[in-house]
Amino acid sequence: MNIFTKQWLRAALVRAVRTTAQAAAAVIGTAAVVGKTDIVNAATTALVAGLLSILTSLAGLPECK
Repeated sequence: MNIFTKQWLRAALVRAVRTTAQAAAAVIGTAAVVGKTDIVNAATTALVAGLLSILTSLAGLPECK
């Protein structure tokens, strides 16, 4: 299976965007409860989560079988 196809790229990007949004929501929500929301920390955490999602997608995506 060739992972560098349009189908794979689309599926990987959709997963990365969802993961990024989930991570941002979790960090912002947790920080709001604690009382200190740091947008830089939230953005960094979300971007790292998105990058890790792309790297995990290199192992394969069920949508592309």
